[in-house]
Amino acid sequence: MQKQLLSTYEEYDSIEELNESDRDLLMKAREATRSAYAPYSQFKVGAAAKLANGEIIRGSNQENASFPAGICAERVLLSSASSFFPSVPVETIAISYQHKDQNHLYKPIAPCGICRQTLQEYELRFHQPIRIVLGGMNGKVYIIPRASNLLPLSFDSTNL
Repeated sequence: MQKQLLSTYEEYDSIEELNESDRDLLMKAREATRSAYAPYSQFKVGAAAKLANGEIIRGSNQENASFPAGICAERVLLSSASSFFPSVPVETIAISYQHKDQNHLYKPIAPCGICRQTLQEYELRFHQPIRIVLGGMNGKVYIIPRASNLLPLSFDSTNL
């Protein structure tokens, strides 16, 4: 029997088409790329999250000499949210990036596999979807209604 996995997302031509809350969050993610430490890959990622209590948390990727060991912006952000606001769910996360090749900055990038797993676990922990806003420094923006859409057929605690 063949089955399908389908996912939907919204696509906008630019940040100007977003509502004010999403636009502000994506701008904060873009700003967060400035605090990234990426001397090896030159690929700076910033993330900003709006929590259910209205707080905004930021994170950026942090590399080290045992590259590729390091931690992605999304996991830095979720670790900070868990540390400072352990019982407050994340409502929306915006993710942006800078790259040494300026030609790539117009298209959204999605989180890596480890970050997708971490985002999904965070959703499960709080029983609340996390909207994801993806955008480069300019150009198209994608909005994914829930993090779990990024990781179909996922591994979770029911598999343990």
